[in-house]
Amino acid sequence: MKQTVMPGKVPTTWDPQALYNKAERYIQQAQALDKDQWDYALWTSLSLELLARAALANVHPILLAEPDRLGSNIISALGFEPVEKKFAPKSIPISDVFRRLTTLLPDFQADHENFGIQHTGQRNAELHSGDLAFDGMRGASWQPRFYMTCKVLLTSMDLTLDAFVGTEEAKAAEELITATADESAKAVRGEVDAHRQVWRSKGQDERATLTAQAQIWANRQTGHRVDCPACGSAALVSGRPVAAAIKKLEDDMIIERQEHLPTHFECIACGLKINTLAKLAVVGLADRYTNKQEYDAAEYYAPPEDEWAGYEEDNNEP
Repeated sequence: MKQTVMPGKVPTTWDPQALYNKAERYIQQAQALDKDQWDYALWTSLSLELLARAALANVHPILLAEPDRLGSNIISALGFEPVEKKFAPKSIPISDVFRRLTTLLPDFQADHENFGIQHTGQRNAELHSGDLAFDGMRGASWQPRFYMTCKVLLTSMDLTLDAFVGTEEAKAAEELITATADESAKAVRGEVDAHRQVWRSKGQDERATLTAQAQIWANRQTGHRVDCPACGSAALVSGRPVAAAIKKLEDDMIIERQEHLPTHFECIACGLKINTLAKLAVVGLADRYTNKQEYDAAEYYAPPEDEWAGYEEDNNEP
């Protein structure tokens, strides 16, 4: 049997590579932003939708086509030219995309589907209503699930997180994923409860004194200030840099910002200490933070001082 009608090239509307390229473009926009800001969450939601559509189109572009009376969307997704006048291709809703992926991809589980629908649903609320859907969202509450979902979608296309977000961000993402999956870390809740009970047993005056001391200590030490989950006093998290430092000139000052992933916590008021990102994730302290340094521009760019200044020239050559 000979096929007499041959399809042409699939339009970019349905093309998996075009959809992936656009997802990559949007995630690059997100990467330039603070990871706890609303617009970072917005750009990631846009990227996630396109990544999901790319993964579904990679199975077959026709899976994205919205059924219509004349079948024009299906015809277009197959690579044929629809005869419908003023044809405008239309894809299925993103919620249907995630449901189909759950059916078709063995590693795409219900949790990935639920997160995808939730994250893109918040995007719709942000863009199409008066709700500030992403305001107040702490990164640690959703970023591990975001990266887990992205990783499954990328793997289905024989792609990696490294290629999608860069080596440094991919490494941080893998740490977040691992920390979230660490069941043994949940024992830290018992440590927090124990310190909370001891704190409550102290007198009001003693608690006030310790809280004041903790405030002074936190202001003077290097780290990122947070509230202690046991006693509510000012405390510090510290960690390691996960991105290159970014320097900008602002009002004759060099402002250097560098993103860090927390690994340690300490509160001197109640004595609580927590190590490892996994344990910090359990108690809601795994949000990435930005370390900020300021330098005077004139001093920063000044030539290095001559360490031999003030010495007589050596003219004792033979």
